[in-house]
Amino acid sequence: MAGKTKVMVAATAALTLGLTAACGGSSDDNKDNGGTSSTGASFNAAATKIVNPSDKKGGTLNFWSSQDVDSFDPAISYYGWSIDMNRLYSRTLMTYTPKPGPDGLILSPDLAEAAPQVSEDGKTYTFKLKSGLKFDDGSPITSKDIKYGIERIFAQDVVPGGPLYLIEELDQGQKYPGPYKDTDPNKLGLKTVETPDDSTIIFHLKAANANFPYELALPGGAPVPQKRDTGDKYALAPASSGPYKFESIQPGKGATLVRNPNWDPATDPNRKALPDKIVLTITTNADDMDSRLIAGTADLDSSQSGVQTQARTQILTNDKLKETAYNPNNGFIRYAALSPKVAPFDNIECRKAVIYASDPTTLQTARGGPIAGGDIATNMLPPNILGADPKYDPYGRAQGKPQVDKAKAALQACGKPNGFDTKIAVRNNKPAEIATATALQAALKTVGINAAIEQYDGKNISSVVGSPSVVKAKGYGIMIAGWGADFPTGYGYLAPLASGSFIAQSGNFNLPEINDPAINDLFAKGLAEKDAQAAAADYQQANEKVMDGYYYLPFVFDKALNYYNPRLTNVYFHQGLAMVDFASLGVSDGK
Repeated sequence: MAGKTKVMVAATAALTLGLTAACGGSSDDNKDNGGTSSTGASFNAAATKIVNPSDKKGGTLNFWSSQDVDSFDPAISYYGWSIDMNRLYSRTLMTYTPKPGPDGLILSPDLAEAAPQVSEDGKTYTFKLKSGLKFDDGSPITSKDIKYGIERIFAQDVVPGGPLYLIEELDQGQKYPGPYKDTDPNKLGLKTVETPDDSTIIFHLKAANANFPYELALPGGAPVPQKRDTGDKYALAPASSGPYKFESIQPGKGATLVRNPNWDPATDPNRKALPDKIVLTITTNADDMDSRLIAGTADLDSSQSGVQTQARTQILTNDKLKETAYNPNNGFIRYAALSPKVAPFDNIECRKAVIYASDPTTLQTARGGPIAGGDIATNMLPPNILGADPKYDPYGRAQGKPQVDKAKAALQACGKPNGFDTKIAVRNNKPAEIATATALQAALKTVGINAAIEQYDGKNISSVVGSPSVVKAKGYGIMIAGWGADFPTGYGYLAPLASGSFIAQSGNFNLPEINDPAINDLFAKGLAEKDAQAAAADYQQANEKVMDGYYYLPFVFDKALNYYNPRLTNVYFHQGLAMVDFASLGVSDGK
């Protein structure tokens, strides 16, 4: 096409090299059969290789989780594991390549027949769809279904809580309200997305953005048939464009997926679709779930947040169990967010007092120690992101000790020499988070800061700590949380936590509500860079300014010790998804 260039959507060579080093693997680990390991399982083998490779079909894959999915609605899905689950039943224009190691960061065509055509100014992306694509009811998937699915994200009053990148990218002053309030007779009134025919979709961006294909690969980029959209009830019966469809969904209890007879594997080289059925069971008893994993009646903890203390000890002291356990650095940081909107944290010195009084080692221990918890975190960019530097340690965290003198000096400077009262908000179904809240509470007590711990139902994160008005009303000065990159760039990790454009009234993840023009400008500058290293430098500067504001107290660069049933096949840690690739799994016994 005249005036256009075809681009391959992939991590740059520099990004790939950076991630290879971070994961402790190398490209040599993945030479044969797409990174397949012909050897058996061994501790952490799944971090860099495919364990138990197989194409055997049949059987039931049993997922368990101690936390309910945030939503099966692709417009809302934002938990890391719900994004992974989405790949079982929904497809997007591009998706992550199903390979271990840095190759998994590369995007491959999914619904699109090829990588997009991109205009020379980087602001127009044109995709052509594959032929023969169908929903689970047999109706064809068209470009209009993709546009409609994206438009739903704009209806934050109806389907709030999901990633907001596409709103930021595509609204451009139109103030598009979403399809439910769309005055266009076809409910396709978003002006920046064109569908000239059923197999073509064109996106007009406000500025060049190399991250855009990653944004489209999030669940919100999946097609939604308008005739089946039920608004805020859509999560109860979402349409399927992937290899599986829902047989049943029971909120708070689980879901069952079965094969989608209208999925054509010839159009989808990214998903193996081996099991006949996939059953998700939600439990409130994480220890019971771990026992089932070890007993072999559960196959995998779908939340991938790591086993509990009892199972951890059992696995690490039993060589046979340890063979099917893994703990790669997963790209998450566990942290506490400090709200400047809640007194006395409107004073930076009071925020400093919390950070310096905290004990890095007891927080690491509460998360599970170096093996099951991770390395002490020194800043707010995880080590597998280009531009990150774990040695950058402005708060002196790496020494592993509280800095009481600095904390007391900060208390004096903020006018609270004897300390103050505050609240710590923490999810009630995350034992490790509760443990870190307790460890932080004890450390703060030593300098006179009295922090009351308030637990809330973890499934309501979007409407509790994710609601700025609720945070202010309840006086949550400290909020325990964790974050992994939405896509593997500094923007993909840090912007949702620190860019003013991401502050939302529900489903907010910029918990301190940072809206610093200098930080916002660095994110914008990074998006416009054509060179990945230059963009990385911008994001590192943004990270430094976030650290200068004392908005976050980083706990650990996360490592979760997870265990899988030895009967599972094609087990590997996917770097782009930051967990095991669900869509590749099978069961060796066919049961």
